[in-house]
Amino acid sequence: MTKIDDVARLAGVSTATVSRALRGLPTVSAATRRRVLAAAEQLDYEVSPSASRLAGGRTGTVAVVVPRITRWFFSTVVEAVEEFLHDSGYDLLLYNLGGREQVRQRVLRTANLHKRVDAIMLVATPLRPADLTALATLDLPGVTISSGTRVPNWPCVRIDDLAAARAATRHLLDLGHHRIAHISGDPDDELAFTTHLDRRRGYQAELRAAGLRPDPSLDVESTFTIDGGNRAAAELLARGEPPTAIFAACDEMAMGAMTALRDAGLRVPQDVSVIGVDDHDLAGVLGLSTIAQPAAEQGRLAARMLLDPLGAPSIGPIIGQRTAGRETPVILPTRLVVRDSTAPPRAH
Repeated sequence: MTKIDDVARLAGVSTATVSRALRGLPTVSAATRRRVLAAAEQLDYEVSPSASRLAGGRTGTVAVVVPRITRWFFSTVVEAVEEFLHDSGYDLLLYNLGGREQVRQRVLRTANLHKRVDAIMLVATPLRPADLTALATLDLPGVTISSGTRVPNWPCVRIDDLAAARAATRHLLDLGHHRIAHISGDPDDELAFTTHLDRRRGYQAELRAAGLRPDPSLDVESTFTIDGGNRAAAELLARGEPPTAIFAACDEMAMGAMTALRDAGLRVPQDVSVIGVDDHDLAGVLGLSTIAQPAAEQGRLAARMLLDPLGAPSIGPIIGQRTAGRETPVILPTRLVVRDSTAPPRAH
């Protein structure tokens, strides 16, 4: 089988030049490119993506960092990214932080990523000033998904969490609810990301827009899990008069809240309405109203934006232009999905 070395020998150039010429990069002169293409055609050479990258000093691998792979959003994003990278001839190196700060520091500051990968994707990964310094030292292309921390010269893909929370709260207000509780993220989590902060702000802003004052007794913090939502809803009920509706910062928390309400003998939605954010795979089965976000599409779009500066041959420009150095986040739309878990309060 013909190898890239054979093409380089016949064309009288290096293997790196053959790789660049066959990928159509502008660093190769027209005459040299013609010579390489002629040699490749004569030898019936088929381009191997991995060989081409290795010849150019590349690993053919992208690092993807997630706080917790077991959460629905992260696993959905990673699956979409892996599929896109595979179709583009790249491998995925997954770093699951498992919610541990020590692991985050090791990965971002001491993992020698520049020797292992060609680019980095951070999914809702909190960053400290020292992390930004370490990433700048790596000098690798990167992209962030659902992150409140901007990395200079890295594009970002996310939804508008503030708007999503306002839409969820507005839906409950339109149904006639005024005593609306909120289940938010845990600020004491070692890897607490900023999503829950924006969703709380959206919830409070929409209440104020309706002339209502946010009630601290109706705002409970917990983890972004079914168990976390269950514990938070139980705490709400223990505080006294239950709310007529609950807006949970994610669907998994909303599912846990629904379980706690039913365990307490309350009906959903007759006694308490519940809405979340995500459109989790189980949301339809459970009849959960939600603000649907395109998790898989965020992953695919981020992968395209990440491979764009690497010159991947199968990847085209995003939204009509190249994306290296894009400073403005790409914000994908969300939509309200009304199911059986929300209804007007009994008084209405």
